[in-house]
Amino acid sequence: MYKHLHTRLFYAAAILILFYADWKYDLPWYSYLLWCICFLLTVSWGVYFMQLNYFMVSLCKGSADKKQIAITFDDGPLREFTPAVLDILKSENVPAAFFLIGKNISGNEDLVTRMLAEGHLIGNHSFYHDFWFSLHLKKRMTADLKKCEKEIFRVSGKRTTFFRPPYGVINPAVAKAIKQCNYHSIGWSVRTYDTGAKSAEKLLQKSLKNLENGDVILFHDWGQHTIGILSDFIREVKNRGFKIVSLNKMFGVEPYRT
Repeated sequence: MYKHLHTRLFYAAAILILFYADWKYDLPWYSYLLWCICFLLTVSWGVYFMQLNYFMVSLCKGSADKKQIAITFDDGPLREFTPAVLDILKSENVPAAFFLIGKNISGNEDLVTRMLAEGHLIGNHSFYHDFWFSLHLKKRMTADLKKCEKEIFRVSGKRTTFFRPPYGVINPAVAKAIKQCNYHSIGWSVRTYDTGAKSAEKLLQKSLKNLENGDVILFHDWGQHTIGILSDFIREVKNRGFKIVSLNKMFGVEPYRT
């Protein structure tokens, strides 16, 4: 909340200056409109880009000193796609983190069990993944997170400390819900947009473009071309000298509560 606090203080000072300038120089009415637009744009930027840590600190990228990356998948488990993703990860012998939607777990318990058995991490991605999640009140968000946490615990016996907000949107209510549930907010530094990729080739190029030390890659279990490029992506990453590590090793935090 510190950046948001500083922003409010800055714009509060700016509006006082604007009032004084208006009193002295009779500024046009749209000066206030421009002030409002600038303030709203600043806050909106912080809401939609969690990497800015505007409302809270999110773990989005690891150390630039280590030649390593982490791979993450959102929105599973999904019977149609997740097994193929797990097969590739097992074949390439690399770990990943899966951020699970709670309502998708029922009927796919074996996939969650397999994730853990094969050395992958699991995290909370909300229970419903509601499109309007970020507009709910904190109480409703908290209930949603706890419902997903309960479902994960039912299957795995683990209480994850990792939470990735739906769509990566963080506002004051989301930040408070995450803190109240005592989660680490997990973001990404490379958003592949795999769910809307036009072709596997373009997705592979985009995923590898400007890859840097410490990058956290965001894929989705159900990305149309994700499965098609995953092996090639992993092999090219290794060819470039990167080591693929789990998120807990990347950030040095515990993935589960004891």
